[in-house]
Amino acid sequence: MTAQAQFAGRSPYDFSFQYLGLLLFMIGDGVEVGYLSPFLVKSGLTEHFVALVFTVYGLAAAVSAWGSGVLCDRFGCRKVILSGILLWVVPQILFLAVAIPSHSAWQILLTYGVRGFGYPLLAYGILTLLVREVRQEQRGLASGLFWFCFTCGLPTLGTVVAGAALPVFGEYGTFWVAFLAVILGGGLSLVLLQEEAPGSADGHVSLPAPRDLLRVIRDNPSLVLTCVVRAINSSATHGIIVFMPFYFMTTLGLSNAQWLRFLETIFASNIVCNVFFGALSDRFSWRATIMWVGGVGSGLACLLLYWVPARFGHVSPVALYGAAAFFGLTLAGYVPLSALAPSLLPERKGLAMSFLNFGAGCSVWLGPLIVYVFQPFIGVAGVLSVYALLFVISGVLVHFIRLPQEVAPSPVRDLPSFAFSPAQR
Repeated sequence: MTAQAQFAGRSPYDFSFQYLGLLLFMIGDGVEVGYLSPFLVKSGLTEHFVALVFTVYGLAAAVSAWGSGVLCDRFGCRKVILSGILLWVVPQILFLAVAIPSHSAWQILLTYGVRGFGYPLLAYGILTLLVREVRQEQRGLASGLFWFCFTCGLPTLGTVVAGAALPVFGEYGTFWVAFLAVILGGGLSLVLLQEEAPGSADGHVSLPAPRDLLRVIRDNPSLVLTCVVRAINSSATHGIIVFMPFYFMTTLGLSNAQWLRFLETIFASNIVCNVFFGALSDRFSWRATIMWVGGVGSGLACLLLYWVPARFGHVSPVALYGAAAFFGLTLAGYVPLSALAPSLLPERKGLAMSFLNFGAGCSVWLGPLIVYVFQPFIGVAGVLSVYALLFVISGVLVHFIRLPQEVAPSPVRDLPSFAFSPAQR
């Protein structure tokens, strides 16, 4: 009996060490989120170049995210997770010990960019493991718990740790506090994680050739739609950390503490709602949850991120942080994507997850790239409007995602309902 057959149909709670390791790892990865952009500007970089740094980092994350699923199929999830730890730790040492002290823009770009290969291998290696091993009827819950840990760390508890550490250790010292959290989380993610067989019945999986990928895409175009929707899902959250601190503090005259609390509220709301919408979508519909809560809801919430701070930032904390909480809630509507994707290619779940993970990685550079391209011309309001439009487009695209066993459901019946049959999830 192969290891995969032995552990098929496991509960999400069998992977408690991996969830805890992911949480600590992403806390370490997220400590810098609230202050890295202003820190780099104070180190001599322009705001425009900082957007380029985040874009290059995101491109590396996109490549790594794509590789995570197919590499899990080829080498097993444990080796992929270990590779992610190493590709985070080594470049970060060079970033902190060489690039930052030298104030070299290009060294910062290189070392921080290479570090972008690290976290997707660990995080999406764990996610691929979960969707392969957890029984299908609990896959939405497993995905919700994954994203709970992911966003609880990056950046919710990460910014909390930053807020506590910055007054004590300073900005540079806080980077090293984050480094220790990453080491601890990476170690826990490997606890009780055995080498498993590759993700195929014969145990021999090769990396897909370009011709094979084209054939897979031709036979199942829904994989591409899933990738695009996932890229849109997180693009705004990666973009707002580039420009929103300056909007809050320079344009609106709000404090850095208010900005950090606003960011914490977005992700505190999101981590709670991730589990809720993950479990809810198992009961009702993966697809409808993504369409209405994720696509339409996030589009509306994104517009509120501009207008509410501008109108109520100085007079109503309830309105200010309420807008942040609403944005976090709507983003949780995309959680069922992680359950939907492997169902599109059940015989090669790792490859299916690579399409999804590639979309997640693309969001890391797409968000800052939108800032880089559009902010000089249309400002903060324009950038947030672009994000809102993309969210709505993603909701429309989800309508056209079809599972292999589906037989052309009626668009009239399919679009507005939350009561899909299991085959239509």
